[in-house]
Amino acid sequence: MPEQQPPAVSVIMPVLNEERHLRTSVRHILEQEYAGELEVVIALGPSTDRTDEIAAELVQEDPRVHTVPNPTGRTPAALNAAIKASRHPVVVRVDGHGMLSPDYIATAVRLLDETGAQNVGGIMHAEGENAWEQAVAAAMTSRIGVGNAAFHTGGAAAPAETVYLGVFRREALERQGGYNEEFIRAQDWELNFRIREAGGLIWFSPELKVSYRPRPSVKALAKQYKDYGRWRHVVARYHQGSINLRYLAAPTAVVAIAAGVVVGAAVTPWGLVVPAGYLAAITAGSLPAGKGLPLKARAQIPVALATMHMSWGFGFLTSPRALAKKVIASRRPAVKK
Repeated sequence: MPEQQPPAVSVIMPVLNEERHLRTSVRHILEQEYAGELEVVIALGPSTDRTDEIAAELVQEDPRVHTVPNPTGRTPAALNAAIKASRHPVVVRVDGHGMLSPDYIATAVRLLDETGAQNVGGIMHAEGENAWEQAVAAAMTSRIGVGNAAFHTGGAAAPAETVYLGVFRREALERQGGYNEEFIRAQDWELNFRIREAGGLIWFSPELKVSYRPRPSVKALAKQYKDYGRWRHVVARYHQGSINLRYLAAPTAVVAIAAGVVVGAAVTPWGLVVPAGYLAAITAGSLPAGKGLPLKARAQIPVALATMHMSWGFGFLTSPRALAKKVIASRRPAVKK
């Protein structure tokens, strides 16, 4: 009896200003060890670098690559445009700075079949190309940096609330109407919430790994994590009960450090014990995180940790209720079979 052909796969990529990594990211897709048919749909935001030019070259070089416009530049709109333009029963999300491991798609398709899940995902394996990015990568894969998030630090295969990127059954995406475009960030969490609410399984597996290129500067990292914190508070207001102590650690640290500095400057130097203790903690925590890295990278890990913590906490604390109300008003009910 002939061996059954694996299902055809559509890879969707939202891109904006990704000239540095786009070609390599697409190469990692096209060189997958996968026997089934493959297509790549790149949703192009209004980039100000050479992203569009590189995407056009990729289209000319390989008939499996296609592009669609995303004039808003927003990630969920890009994802929905790419889903609409794609055609295969398995949909793989990849970002323009993500590098799939060689057997990523084959493993994900196998896991979809074995678990019956609607979406499977794995580890966001941060890797840097210079000292600063190596420092950020170390911070992003350490417990002192991101707590116990399995898709950052690893863990056993198990059902999950959400996963990094995701490999979906198309039927699950279409049943839920795709991504909610009001979620500029945290759109993965919101979609997976609806899938789970409809009775679907989201599955995390450490077998799946995507190499991720961190933000190239302190400013870019701070903006990324401020947005993460801002939108995590939106999620908390959108879905009461979704918050836990891990999410409250960074905003608590911001408040405590700010209070310590004020008290230390205006009342007593003892107030400075709090920020000093925080600096000592992240410095000590950076030692195991930076094991094996060059000295220049190890020296920058505390800066990366402080940037991530303070920016995330500030974003969480300053997230406006009006944003949450707007998002809640756009709530889509989960669609069951």
